[in-house]
Amino acid sequence: MNVDDAGAADMIVEGRLVAVNIADRKGVCKTPVARALVDMSGVIGDAHAGPWQRQVSLLAEESIVRFGESAGRTFLPGMFAENLTTRGFDPGDVSLLDRFQIGTVVLEVAQIGKRCHGDGCAVFREVGRCVMPSEGMFCRVLAGGGVAPGDRVVQIQRRLRCQVVTLSDRASRGDYEDRSGPRAQVLLRDHFAATRWRFDVQGMVLPDDASRLRDMLMAAAPACDIIVTTGGTGIGPRDITPDVVVDLADRLLPGVMESIRVEFGAKNPGALLSRSVAAVMGRTLVYTLPGSVRAVEEYLGEILKSLEHAICMLHGLDTH
Repeated sequence: MNVDDAGAADMIVEGRLVAVNIADRKGVCKTPVARALVDMSGVIGDAHAGPWQRQVSLLAEESIVRFGESAGRTFLPGMFAENLTTRGFDPGDVSLLDRFQIGTVVLEVAQIGKRCHGDGCAVFREVGRCVMPSEGMFCRVLAGGGVAPGDRVVQIQRRLRCQVVTLSDRASRGDYEDRSGPRAQVLLRDHFAATRWRFDVQGMVLPDDASRLRDMLMAAAPACDIIVTTGGTGIGPRDITPDVVVDLADRLLPGVMESIRVEFGAKNPGALLSRSVAAVMGRTLVYTLPGSVRAVEEYLGEILKSLEHAICMLHGLDTH
């Protein structure tokens, strides 16, 4: 995603590149340079370039200043072994999958913070701690080009998008108020509010109609990270939700729902009749839940434990 094709829900923040820093070996401070080239492995000539997700490291000048004030000394760009020193970005407002664009260079945030290397870090050896483990940003390269101090840097703040769909003939006719869909939205929103992710969720109600559900899924999946359905997972004649999802899925995640059925089927044997599935459509996670509020709470309570990890896996991010 470039600045020009950022979606309306993606926020744009502008800053500047303060310094470009390179070192030909790891574990040492980097040296500022007047200009550098970035290719698909990282900053050319830097020891950290390679076929992994931490190809280019960024650190905010604001973080360096704060750390220096707390340590009682002055630190210069590159001393924390960051490739790019930026100005104008709040490290606390950076999420995984955010993008930084510098001219033609596009970087995607693949990791925030890292394990401290202790004595393997030049700053740690000097002051006993370092700012990179908490505020360093590590990116993979999506597009290369040249970078130089003073360049404009644009942060494209990525939002996770979720669609909650209630499948119910009666709710779609207005015979009763949908409660399971709104409850799913609240649980998802509350979960992500406690994380660094930016999260948007919308809800809708459809009848138990296979054709309409199929059309909705095909239209929504390219724009959504998560789709959660409620209802239509049993063995009744109008329960079609899992069948439609399985037909469209690229991959199934059987362990998710198998575990949930075992967990709650031990207390309520009727729960074993649920045909709920978890699946992947492209880069969209799809979870089909039973239509009761209680089931939504039980199922999402388990799904949310692995949901963020699943998102990262779909985007090729190693969060272990």
